[in-house]
Amino acid sequence: MPAHDSPELIDLFTAYTAGPESIGAHLRRSAAQARAGDPLLVVTSADMALYPGDGRPPTVLGFRLSTRGFKELAAISHLGPALASLIELRRHDAEGVWRADAERLLDQVRRSRAASSTALWRDRIAAPAYRGREEAIATMIDYSCAVTERYLLRALADPSYLNHRTLREDCLEDNDNPDLPVSFNRIMVATFFLVGMDNSHRLIAWCDEQGIDWARTMVVIAGQQGRPTAGVTWRTSSVASGVLAASRHELPLNRLYIAPHAPCFATPVDGDLSEVAALEPVMRELWAGTRATVELGGLMFEGYPAFSPGDDRPDQLQGQTVTQAGDVITERPRIRSAEDWFTLVTRLRLVMEDPRQLLSGAVTDYAAQQLIIHDNDPLAVTVPGLDAEPYPAYGTTPAAA
Repeated sequence: MPAHDSPELIDLFTAYTAGPESIGAHLRRSAAQARAGDPLLVVTSADMALYPGDGRPPTVLGFRLSTRGFKELAAISHLGPALASLIELRRHDAEGVWRADAERLLDQVRRSRAASSTALWRDRIAAPAYRGREEAIATMIDYSCAVTERYLLRALADPSYLNHRTLREDCLEDNDNPDLPVSFNRIMVATFFLVGMDNSHRLIAWCDEQGIDWARTMVVIAGQQGRPTAGVTWRTSSVASGVLAASRHELPLNRLYIAPHAPCFATPVDGDLSEVAALEPVMRELWAGTRATVELGGLMFEGYPAFSPGDDRPDQLQGQTVTQAGDVITERPRIRSAEDWFTLVTRLRLVMEDPRQLLSGAVTDYAAQQLIIHDNDPLAVTVPGLDAEPYPAYGTTPAAA
């Protein structure tokens, strides 16, 4: 113990907060035991586990990295940021790194364009949420790769072409360019939406199958979600949006805790749920202990204004509307329709600029809401940036200018 510490007062400090036999530890264990029969839903960066309660075995849904088509669509989502990053690399590095990276990206884009096809998406990836859109997805990827290849070829031949103005005009933005019938902004929205729709479709169906009593359910979103600074609040977590939608907004927001430093289980292999089961008491104590401390506030300070986590209705979670470039936003703005492109692209900017956001969460909440509105039928939902867009026929987009 440091010389400046008072042993007696340090002991008093530890009596409540430190050690397995402290008052706080006893309260956490007692609270967890009192809720042993309540459903517990634990969500990691890749999986979701439902513990029904009273010692019954858990069930697990893999919903992100292990799912069909996620990485393939994310590869297309990343083409815009990849080109923008090459521009910044060239600004800081006259020749070396940016050129090697551009050539490697060009090679991978060509290989990906050759590999993607309707058959790949229909017969091999075969994600149920994409059924009926396989040809459209393959056409979008073919076009995306061709546009990227065209831009890279021109930049490698003339490095002065590689700048943010040409990227916006020749790739990202809607304009009158006949060589760009669909902008990359729309493609990024489409790919993010497709991933969000697939995750939400399976999450909603799985939760419906479990017959969850949402009013009693304890929810913990555990560990890192995406980039280290992202998804740590209710309003920035696409996972939270999906769970709330799956509950048809019957889950009270104050029963959902985000714990970025909580332990996680690894994705089960060959159906082995032993690690998932071992984590149940830890997560029950985490949720119940947190709740017990929260409830102390109301008991100790009755008569004073109470804290509320906010309104978990979809229109409130989405925040304000935006109508012009000068608007300032602090949360994801409300999407008014699948044609609300000003808001959709504004969300792309928000998730890039706001480090709390998940990049893939730009439209996940909107996808989940649309699925709920349309009875979890992906084909009844309009995918912005994919459906009814004027993509050239498969294989007809030229790569060379």
